[in-house]
Formats: sequence, structure tokens, C-alpha cells
Amino acid sequence: MNYRARISVFGGRRITEKIYRQTYSLGKLLNTNKYLVYCGGGDGVMEAIAKGVYDDGGQCIGILKGISTDEMNPYIKIPVATNMGITRNALLAYSCDASVAISGQYGTLSEIAYALQLDKPVIGLETWNIDGVQKVSTEDNVIEKLNHIFK
Repeated sequence: MNYRARISVFGGRRITEKIYRQTYSLGKLLNTNKYLVYCGGGDGVMEAIAKGVYDDGGQCIGILKGISTDEMNPYIKIPVATNMGITRNALLAYSCDASVAISGQYGTLSEIAYALQLDKPVIGLETWNIDGVQKVSTEDNVIEKLNHIFK
């Protein structure tokens, strides 16, 4: 597999239609720009990013909370069943070269914290306003930031 970098996408299960559309579009853009995408494998942001990657011909890796694949969305093509519950959030941060946080609640906040603690770049789209998170306003801006980091 030939890719520029590994990108973990963090985000919430309950999102607006606008966030779903933006995240879906970002998934397509990440795949087109040859980024390998990881997510938590469930609903909301995780489904939208995986669907965008899938619809662009790519494969998204889902780091799942449970032992089975019952919880994963249908667009995950490489599931990793951890049986770790929410502590799998650390695996998402460890597995990436950079991350994108979209929307989200406290699970997303924990993923951002892990990534920042590991000195990984975090790009934020409609998410927590925290020192160290590089805030952007569109999915195209996410790609611009990543392409600058991974020239």
C-alpha cells in the first residue's frame, strides 16, 4: 500500500447533516490525496469518513471498541477488534502521523489529548477550541494543512 501518511479521524457519533457532508467529502479528499485513514469504526463522523474513503475507492481502518465487528459501520474494510472500550482512543492516536478532529464530545476530547501528548499534529474542524489544535473552517483547508505537513 502506497500512502503519504496515516491520518486518524476523531469525531462524535451524533452529528449534524452538515458535519456528515463535510466529513464524507473529507474522506474522499483524504483518499484522493493518498492518505491512509483510521477511525473508530462506528456511527456519525466515523461512518461519514469511512464512506467517503470507500466511495473514492479506498479502504478505511476501523479501530473498534469491542471484540466483534457488530458495531462497525458498513464502510470499514479493515476492522481491528480491540475489546478495549473507550481506551481504544489511545490506539487511534498512536496509530497516526497526524489527526483530524471533527465535532465530537468527550471521547473526541480524549483522542485530541492523546494525540497532543504524543506530539502529533491535530487539525480541528468544528471541534474543541484547545491550544495545539490547528483550527480550519473547511475540509479543503484540512487537506491544505496535511499536504503542507507531508510534502
